[in-house]
Amino acid sequence: MKILILGGDGYLGWPTALFFSKKKHDVIVVDNFIKKKMELEFGYKPLIPQLSLQERVKKWNLNQSNPIKVVIGDLLNHRFIRDILSEYKPDAIVHYAEQPSAPYSMSNRERAVFTQQNNVIGNLNLLFAIKKNCPSAHLIKLGTLGEYGTPNIDIEEGWIDIEHKGRKDRMLYPKKPGSFYHLSKVHDSANIEFVCRNWGLKCTDLNQGVVYGNYTEEILMDFENLSTSFHYDEVFGTIINRFLTQVITDYPLTIYGKGTQRRGFINLIDTVNCINIAANNPPKSGDFRVFNQFTDFKSVNELASMVIKASKKIGYKASSKSISNPRKEMEEHYYNPKNTSLISLGLKPINFNEEIINKNIKLIDKYKTEVNKDYFSPSIKWEK
Repeated sequence: MKILILGGDGYLGWPTALFFSKKKHDVIVVDNFIKKKMELEFGYKPLIPQLSLQERVKKWNLNQSNPIKVVIGDLLNHRFIRDILSEYKPDAIVHYAEQPSAPYSMSNRERAVFTQQNNVIGNLNLLFAIKKNCPSAHLIKLGTLGEYGTPNIDIEEGWIDIEHKGRKDRMLYPKKPGSFYHLSKVHDSANIEFVCRNWGLKCTDLNQGVVYGNYTEEILMDFENLSTSFHYDEVFGTIINRFLTQVITDYPLTIYGKGTQRRGFINLIDTVNCINIAANNPPKSGDFRVFNQFTDFKSVNELASMVIKASKKIGYKASSKSISNPRKEMEEHYYNPKNTSLISLGLKPINFNEEIINKNIKLIDKYKTEVNKDYFSPSIKWEK
């Protein structure tokens, strides 16, 4: 396949590019490096030092028969994405190229506006470009489980059968997102469903849980030179990645509020595996297909307990502490999302366990002197 990876410099995009290149697909990576600028706004940097995208690609391509190509550009420039699709005519388009942080979107008005503009308009430009230049391409769009919120009913995979006053219909599952970032993903999903229904495009919308981990099989081939963007700060770091980093610095694991909040989680390796499954099992034209992409769902307290127990077995003095929750969210709630589709297509989940925890810890331990403990204290509040 010829695969276009939008946002290919990012935490998820980079390992996805490596995976498909190793599988002998033709891979074109597109990025505008906006996340690098966002990191500079806060003074944050990844824990593991990274080479530039171009340097990483150069090192990777030395030993690959299908070299990765790099194109620099922005989806907000509709002519750019139109020309890219016209030139390459991809079979599949993996769309990661969006502002990925809920806290960033909640930090002030300007960043909320930027998040929605960048994500929603960029996605619309992409949809129009697909229609014009490669309408048979399969769009694989990264969404989020956070689109649904925490409803008091089971969370189905994108669609729900409704019976109301004696009539029945199949409708998009109702959404109750918890940030301007999550709202942008809801808008994307609605726009994509509309163009599938009206233009006959085909899309897989992957409502993904919180990702954790610092390696894939391809990254481990040269960990220092091929590392991905592993963050532990409040803006770009995810909760498990923060916990892992706190362990190696003997800093108590910070639990927001009661810690009874439940979420879906997925290993970085399985993120890539799910993209691969979706790419190899495309929907038919006109279909808007939604998969809930996660392998575990646990409470924050359960995660912390597992990390503490596992890390103590390899000599760390892990502990935890509760701090005031900077987010406005339900802390005690029902949560039962479904995730049968990807498993039925062959996903063999990597569950969060002691072996996985300690392998990730050991890989980042050598960078513990690089950790800035100030990053652990949240300053962005949902209610101002």
